[in-house]
Amino acid sequence: MTDRDLWQLSMREIADAVRSRSTTARDVIDAHLDRIDAMNPVVNALTVVFHERARALADAIDTALDAGETVGPLAGVPFTVKENIDLTWSASTSGWPFMAEAVPAKDATMVRRLLEAGAIPIGRGNMPDWGLRWDTDNDLFGRTLNPWDPFRVPGGSSGGDAVAVATGMTPLGLGNDYGGSLRLPAYAAGVCALRPSAGRIPAPMADITEPVSLSLQLFAVNGPIARRVDDLDAAFTIMHGADGSDPAALTLPHPASYDGRRRVAVVRDPLGWGVDPQVAAAVDRAAAALAEAGWTVDDVEPPLIEEAATLWRRISTTEMVGAFLPGALPVPLSHGSTRYFLDNAEETEVLVSGEAYGGAWAQRAVIAAAWERFQADYPIVLGPVSARRMPEIGYDLSGPAATTELWRDHRLLVTVNFLGLPSVAVPTGLDEDGLPTGVQLIGPRNADHISLAAARDVEAALGGLTPVEARVAGAVA
Repeated sequence: MTDRDLWQLSMREIADAVRSRSTTARDVIDAHLDRIDAMNPVVNALTVVFHERARALADAIDTALDAGETVGPLAGVPFTVKENIDLTWSASTSGWPFMAEAVPAKDATMVRRLLEAGAIPIGRGNMPDWGLRWDTDNDLFGRTLNPWDPFRVPGGSSGGDAVAVATGMTPLGLGNDYGGSLRLPAYAAGVCALRPSAGRIPAPMADITEPVSLSLQLFAVNGPIARRVDDLDAAFTIMHGADGSDPAALTLPHPASYDGRRRVAVVRDPLGWGVDPQVAAAVDRAAAALAEAGWTVDDVEPPLIEEAATLWRRISTTEMVGAFLPGALPVPLSHGSTRYFLDNAEETEVLVSGEAYGGAWAQRAVIAAAWERFQADYPIVLGPVSARRMPEIGYDLSGPAATTELWRDHRLLVTVNFLGLPSVAVPTGLDEDGLPTGVQLIGPRNADHISLAAARDVEAALGGLTPVEARVAGAVA
């Protein structure tokens, strides 16, 4: 097996090859480190690379196997960790210079569980500071490039990990999703991502010792990015469940398959606000794939999308606006994140009273109940990740109106966050310009396995995308 073969393998294939001794964990890590050395200088997806520590863990796995010892189910599998997820090997910076030395004392539960399963951290994924943009750029590490088109954004905020997966630097990336931050960069990169139900994977920090806003508790989740749906499932199987630290985390069964009601609501143009023809064609392909796989596919729109998307924007802006008052932060955020947020706030009606803020959260229960009833009939909602293809760099900073256009494009994306639902982003081939297309498959609350089952059927019919190489090389030239 050549080094090229190794960095193109899925997580499951790597783990099987290491356990069967058809390769070594050291060879796997060396192949991915070589790939990082070739690709990362071009796309700037990884902020830190753990050459020696990753090799040392790989050698320990090989030694254990040579001695006939049992190793974990993901032994030898490399993974990357977003800059806001605690890993004691480096600072959890959130892309902010002020946090450049903030090395955590313990690993986040999701990281620890992967380590215990034998997986090996290989690098840190870039992100916009504080995760505030649907792009990946910051003053500490600079810009991550979209490997398919260096003039388009790679999405955010888990853009570094998505690009690392797409370019073969790692088979697995860890990120989080407050407003599409797993699914959007996966869509941009042509890979898969699972935004789990709220509470299924514990918090990204090892210990919660500071106040956490209500929207972070209910909108944000942690999850995996990979090139195959099975790998999303394998990672989630290991990472999910309460940990005795995060009070919002819960332990529920995670079935390996789904044999229940197979009915899909297809929302081709949420709210009739318009979609790019290439986006519409991707939804058509995915709907046909599900129909061929035996799902009943109906064109029907879930309830109250506009209300959900609007309240997501108003609540999130209200909770963050205080950070942008003079002197609120010890060090200002980057110009890009500051400008984007202030432009967005200018377009958003902030909830100025306790009554208005409480009323917004009260309305969430009404919207969630309507979706609960809807998904009893339609356990899968198929729709676009974004109503547009990825915009060119700088679009989100082109004025207040652009922030509203992006929010409108992402209306179904943020509805999922508002309701805490599971959703899988899966690629659906390339468009007429050779750029990735994709869709999301939204499941009922705490039924992540249904989203994964539907995504497998789309993937089986439309196939995945191989790691990007030619476009990256062209970007260098």
